[in-house]
Amino acid sequence: MAKVREVAGGGRAVEVPPERLTGWFERFVGRHGGIVATSGTPHEVRVSAADGTTAAATVPFGPLAAPSVDTLVAHALLPRTIALVLVRRGGHSIGIACDGRIGVSRTGRHLVQGRSAAGGWSQQRFARRRAGQARHALQDAADDVFEVLVPRLSEVDAVVLGGDRRALDELRADRRLAPLFARAEPRVLDVGEPSYAVLEDAAVRALSVQVTLRDG
Repeated sequence: MAKVREVAGGGRAVEVPPERLTGWFERFVGRHGGIVATSGTPHEVRVSAADGTTAAATVPFGPLAAPSVDTLVAHALLPRTIALVLVRRGGHSIGIACDGRIGVSRTGRHLVQGRSAAGGWSQQRFARRRAGQARHALQDAADDVFEVLVPRLSEVDAVVLGGDRRALDELRADRRLAPLFARAEPRVLDVGEPSYAVLEDAAVRALSVQVTLRDG
């Protein structure tokens, strides 16, 4: 089943697996009275329906040479090897996936305590301890990315990120990881606490096409 989430401006975004993309657009056309227009750029294909509803598909692993629904589907179905980096403050899971299946991977978990309701010096000590735990967790994540993924960048077609954007930004500041972040896709997957199971799900989701629906 396609994953759906609300987006700014009143629209909703749907993650559609490549093999279901043709059927998804056929159902969209049937529900909304047919197609009025199709337009596009190298990074987006937009379909406008008769009732005013639009479906804008973001091109993954772009750009797309000749934007259309057919070329988007063909592009999305190409086999790909992807490096995945999923990070939150308490853990990380990284790996390389070929056509949605994980090959090499590494997962790490660390205790990062929640916020304290106490005040005064106790709260300050707690905050310093928590910040130290978070730094340690992110340093371990950076080391694993450097050891596992950076040496294999020549083997992958793209890099997909997921998790907490602040944590990812802290990893981005590590100069050792610059070659990896330079190849990262714009979309950041929204994932739960990183684990191998979450990594497996992300490997499939990374291949999906995000379509943003807006009512007329």
